[in-house]
Amino acid sequence: MDLSAKNKAISPSPTLSIDAKFKAMKAAGEDVVGFGTGEPDFDTPQYIKDAAIKAISDGFTKYTPASGTLELRNAIAEKLKKDNGLEYEAKNIVVSNGAKHSLVNAFSAILNPGDEVIIPAPFWVSYPEMVKMADGTPKYLYTKEENGFKFSASELENAINDKTKALVLNSPSNPTGMVYNKKELEEIADVCVRHNIFVISDEVYEKLIYEGKHISIASFNDKIKDLTITINGVSKSYAMTGWRIGYAAANDEVAKIMSNIQSHAASNPNSIAQAATVAALKGPQDEVEEMRKVFKERRDYMVERINSIEGVSCIKPSGAFYVMMNIEKLIGKTIAGVEITGSDAFAEAFLAKQKVALVPGKGFGDDKYLRWSYATSMDNIKEGLSRLEKFLNE
Repeated sequence: MDLSAKNKAISPSPTLSIDAKFKAMKAAGEDVVGFGTGEPDFDTPQYIKDAAIKAISDGFTKYTPASGTLELRNAIAEKLKKDNGLEYEAKNIVVSNGAKHSLVNAFSAILNPGDEVIIPAPFWVSYPEMVKMADGTPKYLYTKEENGFKFSASELENAINDKTKALVLNSPSNPTGMVYNKKELEEIADVCVRHNIFVISDEVYEKLIYEGKHISIASFNDKIKDLTITINGVSKSYAMTGWRIGYAAANDEVAKIMSNIQSHAASNPNSIAQAATVAALKGPQDEVEEMRKVFKERRDYMVERINSIEGVSCIKPSGAFYVMMNIEKLIGKTIAGVEITGSDAFAEAFLAKQKVALVPGKGFGDDKYLRWSYATSMDNIKEGLSRLEKFLNE
């Protein structure tokens, strides 16, 4: 029997695959160190957990509106106004089962067969597959390390054609950690307005910026705001990955379509996690800032250490919690008996020889890099980088 050709072609997530392999090795008792997934190693703040416990005790365990409770959507609207300078009503907010779900809903709401979506590379591994799932076609806009892994407005202009429907903008970025500044975003916004294309603005790492400040592209004027679907969530900022709450803010028509899609696909987000998210957004933000400071310390150490090791290098990311390590000088060489043909070969050999799990850059659209996550302890970071030195010395 024939199965769905479109969905058979979907590639598995390499980040989750690496993490699964790492966890299997660890469960088997191997001395493995993992830098694969983007999951904070901090616990969810206690006041958020207390709100969830109270919700359970109060019997808040039934269906909610498909797009989320009014209380949570109002809290999100307040957050967007306070933090991002964005004016939205509850009707413009759609709460979903994680920011991934919000992105899938967004692409499903705007794309038709043949529509193209510009995705800057290196890109988060799920963007292309999400576009394909919504019958769109991903088109890659390749960036350079010497430009901070950022594209310019003129490069965007040159990439647009009559099939272009949307641009994916991820700032701070997974996997590069780059952050666009105000001038760069204003120029990008002007191009998108001029060509009347949507902007899918993934801002889930907005609280994790170490230099500069986060700016939402939708905040510049009503024209770009109408074209922007702002995606965010609580997984990264509040160490709530398993709670699965993300959200989108969009114009009336797009938000309604997204809500309708979700009502049939998932009914509604988890009621208890929604109550916890209200507490997260309205409660004290001290622990978020403490996490940011720790991530910065880890970033600084990792960048300095990588750049001290012969054969590899990296630039300092301004946000998120990832470093892209350049292995271009090693491609074609043999390490520990293995020819390094690209990021996959390096990752496999490094895991086999030194028990360190990294994500190959090939899955992010650039085979010259591997992604390290510093959402892990300093002890793990030091051990992993020491093993890198040992590996390269072989």
